[in-house]
Amino acid sequence: MAEKPICVLIADDHPIVRQGLEILINAQPDMRLIGQAADGNEALRLIKELKPDVIVMDLKMPVKDGLSTIRELKKSDWFPPILVLTSFTDDEMLISAVELGVNGVMLKDAPPEQLLSAIRDVAHGRTSLHPLAAHKLMQKIQQSAGPLPEKHVLTDRELDVLRCLAQGMSNNEIALNLSISTRTVTTHVRNLLNKLGLDNRTQAALYAVEHKIVDRSVKN
Repeated sequence: MAEKPICVLIADDHPIVRQGLEILINAQPDMRLIGQAADGNEALRLIKELKPDVIVMDLKMPVKDGLSTIRELKKSDWFPPILVLTSFTDDEMLISAVELGVNGVMLKDAPPEQLLSAIRDVAHGRTSLHPLAAHKLMQKIQQSAGPLPEKHVLTDRELDVLRCLAQGMSNNEIALNLSISTRTVTTHVRNLLNKLGLDNRTQAALYAVEHKIVDRSVKN
């Protein structure tokens, strides 16, 4: 039996961007575009109606921008994975989006294959950050919040989990990689976020990228 395609909703006020994404997504056998929105209010209505698996969202939209839309979604009973697609003109908006718990950030000039891979990643519970976005975001976060605690405050197992997060793994994938239960992974993620003063796994991935935490103990 074929796997259910990833149902994607686009929220972007530029018709050319939406049209290009529509062609790209519908050409994939494992994806299906189920809706398009030109502003935040329309996006909220369609998300509630269509229940997409992934939202590809621009942050700068008329009527209701991306950040306001994400805040509204967090109050609802349906908060699907969100991939921010941006031209990277406003670092502060990106930081706010990461703090709100978006699952990925991709630049609009990224190769199509990279964008499609990011959609698949966030659909399966992974974090996907464009390297340039990750670097700039981490710089801004450090400037605004001061130095983050050093990684030595983490236990060896928490470091293992952090390395997995740096690779964008989901909790299920981390559990398989480290031969531990998903519940244990959840506990380790919660503990390392608390120790590092971070809000979510996307920020943890940014932290790992900035601190060059390398994969020493994770299985291939």
